Amino acid sequence: MNDCPHVEELPRPQPEPQSDTCPECLANGTHPVQLRICLECGHVGCCDSSPGRHATGHFNDTGHPVMRSFEPGESWRWCFVDGSIV
Repeated sequence: MNDCPHVEELPRPQPEPQSDTCPECLANGTHPVQLRICLECGHVGCCDSSPGRHATGHFNDTGHPVMRSFEPGESWRWCFVDGSIV
């Protein structure tokens, strides 16, 4: 994993999840493939394999750079700005 300056800027402690699933998928009646949580605000969104790509959409809308997998047993993080696992 790479370190990036965006990780150092994240709030501590990490934000609580705003939901237990992708609210955009829920509203659209679609099924999220895998979930991601924004480490800036706690927004839960679906991954890019989902039709809505809501985690990426959240980054595009807010500029919040780092997300983490919200899947059980996974803890990897991704920085959208740096385009790498951090």
